[in-house]
Amino acid sequence: MALLELRRAVYRVGQKNILDGLDFAIDEGDVHALIGTNGTGKSTLARLIIGSEGFRLSSGQIVFDGRDVGTWTMYERAQAGISMVWQEPALFEGISVRDYLSIGRGHADLSQCLAQVGLNPDDYLDRPLDKSMSGGERKRIELASMLALRPRLCILDEPVSGIDLVSVRSILAVIRRIQQNGSSILLITHREEVAGIADKASLLCGGKVVMTGAPDKIIQNYKARHCIVCNGRECDYAAD
Repeated sequence: MALLELRRAVYRVGQKNILDGLDFAIDEGDVHALIGTNGTGKSTLARLIIGSEGFRLSSGQIVFDGRDVGTWTMYERAQAGISMVWQEPALFEGISVRDYLSIGRGHADLSQCLAQVGLNPDDYLDRPLDKSMSGGERKRIELASMLALRPRLCILDEPVSGIDLVSVRSILAVIRRIQQNGSSILLITHREEVAGIADKASLLCGGKVVMTGAPDKIIQNYKARHCIVCNGRECDYAAD
């Protein structure tokens, strides 16, 4: 059963359609990878789902848990259970990691959440979440917040950016833990080893989802730079 559906979604900037009649769905409990080259609208799609300020569909619907949430604010969508780990983690001057992990959460074991993302709680719980931390550290703390929050839908936008290659496997294990906690996950990536952990994958090209299926099949198409809809002639999917 679909937890999230985008129906004939169009998002237009000026005269250009960034999304062009896009249909897309994420089933309850699934990790669903969204794959595409840079500039195809993956992060824009995430911002439309989360309800970022200034991002509203030009036409079409965003349906979450059976309700059209297209006009809802970001706060209202968060209350309904939609959360996101951003590609560029936010800075929170004047707030500690402990306070950040506690915002809007229940009674999660914060130390355990940090330990599960590879951070020593003794070193991080009372540390300010500010520019003194690297992007990789802040990305891990955002992932820890997903373990604490247990949202209905967790959007992960390039979750291993800023993470050293040695640590990628541990981050993928965290994604599995988030899923095991009951969250459905939209996993936005262009990396084969990340998309490979998904239950399903979709290929975004030319403002549309052009293929959905088993991750290995979608990855193979992506790596070949071969679009089954336009064959690379009418959009920039085949471009380097």
